[in-house]
Amino acid sequence: MKDFIFLLKRFVPPYKKYLWLSIPMTILSSILVIISFSAIMPILDILFKIDQTVYTTYMDFDFQFSSFASWQAMKDALKNNLYVYMTEIIQSKGAIYVLALSVLYLVLTTILRTVTMYLSFYYMIPLRTGVVRDIRNQINDKVVSLPLAFFSEERKGDILARISGDVNEIENSIMGSLDMIFRNPIQIVIYFVGMLLISWQLTIFVLVILPVFGYIMGQIGKKLKKRSALGQQQWGGLMSQIEETLGGLRIIKAFNAEKKISDRFHRGNDEFRNTTMRIFRRQQMAHPVSELLGTIAIAIVLWYGGSLILSDSSTFEASGFMLYLTLFYMLINPAKELTKSAYTIQKGLASVDRVDKILSAENNIKDPERPQPIQLSKQIEYKNIRFKYRENWVIKNVSLTIEKGKTVALVGQSGSGKSTLADLLPRFYDVQEGNISIDGIDIRQAKVHDVRQLMGIVNQEAILFNDTFFNNIAFGVENATKEQVEEAAKIANAHEFIIASENGYDTNIGDRGCKLSGGQRQRISIARAVLKNPPVLILDEATSALDTESERLVQDALDKLMRNRTTLVIAHRLSTIKDADRICVMHEGEIVEQGSHAELLALNGYYNRLCEMQSF
Repeated sequence: MKDFIFLLKRFVPPYKKYLWLSIPMTILSSILVIISFSAIMPILDILFKIDQTVYTTYMDFDFQFSSFASWQAMKDALKNNLYVYMTEIIQSKGAIYVLALSVLYLVLTTILRTVTMYLSFYYMIPLRTGVVRDIRNQINDKVVSLPLAFFSEERKGDILARISGDVNEIENSIMGSLDMIFRNPIQIVIYFVGMLLISWQLTIFVLVILPVFGYIMGQIGKKLKKRSALGQQQWGGLMSQIEETLGGLRIIKAFNAEKKISDRFHRGNDEFRNTTMRIFRRQQMAHPVSELLGTIAIAIVLWYGGSLILSDSSTFEASGFMLYLTLFYMLINPAKELTKSAYTIQKGLASVDRVDKILSAENNIKDPERPQPIQLSKQIEYKNIRFKYRENWVIKNVSLTIEKGKTVALVGQSGSGKSTLADLLPRFYDVQEGNISIDGIDIRQAKVHDVRQLMGIVNQEAILFNDTFFNNIAFGVENATKEQVEEAAKIANAHEFIIASENGYDTNIGDRGCKLSGGQRQRISIARAVLKNPPVLILDEATSALDTESERLVQDALDKLMRNRTTLVIAHRLSTIKDADRICVMHEGEIVEQGSHAELLALNGYYNRLCEMQSF
C-alpha cells in the first residue's frame, strides 16, 4: 500500500481540484441514501401497523453535543414529531395520500442521490485519465533523455511492453480502482454512522465480524502482485521476440528458421498463458468469496438483530431493523468493492514497479551546475582517456588532437574501439578517466545540448523516420524553409530522386525509410547533416554498406559536406580516407599508428596489412 500512496502523491496533485469536487458529491450521495430509505420506517410503522404506539404530542429538543444520551433523545424526538405530523395528515387526508407522499419522497431523493453519484464519477474521470497520460508522457520523456548505456542493458521489446502493457495495467487496475478507494470509505463511514444511530449494540457486533471477513479476503490476494510481476516480465519477453522477428525476417526466411522462431514464441506464449491463468483464477476468486462472506455476514446480523427485537427488554423495533438491514446491505457493497480494489491494486503495483524502473533510472550524462559556453575555433583534444562499458577497458589511454578544419580518420579491425571513440565526443557516453576538450574546455563542463549542437552525425545505417522527405531532412532544425531543405538535398545528391517521387518533398518514405534504397537513405541522412551545417562532422562508416554506384554518389555528397569542416571519419573502406589529413590506426582500444596515408604505408605496420587485405 505504501507504493500506492507514493503513486498518488506523485501523480495526483495536478488534479486534486477534481478530487475535491468528487468527494462532496460522494458524501452527499451517501447521506441521501440514508435519507431516501428513511421513508421505509414510517411506511412500515404507521401504514402497516407494525408500531402500535400512538403518537399525539410533539416533543421539545434539548440537545447536548457531547452526550450520547442527548443524541438518543434527539433521535427519539425527531421520530416522535415526524410520526405525530404523519398521523395528523392520515387523519385529515387518509393513508393513501401519505403513502403517495412517502413514495414520491423516495423517488425524489433517489433522483438526487443518482445525480450526485454521477457527479462524483464525472469529476474523477479527468483525474484518472490525466494521471495515465502523465505516466505515458513521463516514460516517453525519460526514454528520450536516458543515455545509450541504459538501453544496452534493456531489451527494446521489454521497454515497449512497459510503455504499453504495464501502463494499461496501471490504468485498469489502479486508476480504475481510484474512485473506489476515495468513494467507498466515505460511504462506509456514513452508512456506519447511520447504523450506529439506529442500533449501537448491533453495530458493535458488526464491527467484530467484518474485520474477520476482510482478513480472509486479504489472504486471497496476497501473492497476486508477485505473479503479476512475473506475467508482465513474460509479456515483455514476448514483445522482444516479436520486435526481433520483425527486424530479422530476411535472415529467418533465408535460413529456413521459421519453425524455430515459431516454436520459441509458442513456448514463451504458453508460459505467459499459464501465469495469466493463475492470476485470473485468483482474481476471479474474489467475487464469489466476497458474495459468500457477504451472505454469511447478513445471516449473522439477521440472527443477532432478530434476537434483539424478540428480547423483552429491547427497544429495537422491526421497522428500525429493516432500515438497519438496508443500510448494512448498502455497506456490504462498498466494503466488497474496497476489498476488490485493494486486491486489484496489488496486481497493478507489479506494473508500477516495472514502469518505475524506467522513471527512476539515473541519467549520468548531466549538465554541470555552472555550464561554460563552448565553440570550436582551435581544436578537439582527447587526453589520456579510458573507457569501459562493463568490466573490460574498451579505450585505453588514448590521446588524439583534431585541428579545426582537418579530417582525421579512424581505421582498424572490428571491435578495436573506433565507434566508441567517436561516441564519446557528443557525450553519448562519458569517459571514466581522462577528458575530452574543445578549445581547452572539458565537454563535461558545457551543456549537453551545446556540445551536440556543434556536431552532425552520419551513421553506417541511415536512421530515418516514418515521415516525409521534408521532415526527415529538416529533423532537428527549427523553422527550416523549403528552399533550405532543397539546397541541402541538392548538395547531398538527393534532390533528383526526391522530386521524381509521387509527392516530391511531401512523399512519405515509410518506416525507417523502407521505400528507399540504401544509397537514397544515406543521402537523405547526409542532407539532414548539411542542413544543420555543424562545425564538427562525425562519419561512422557512412559508405561501407553501399554498392559501387551508390557509394560514388554518397561519397561525392560527403566530400561536399566535409569541405571546410572538422571531420572525424570511421572508415571500413580504406580507399575513402586516403586523402584524410591524418589516419589513426586502432588496435584493441589503443592508437598504434597515426600519420598520412603515405607515411603509414612506409611504416609497413598495421595499416599496411589492412591495405593489403583489402587489395587482396
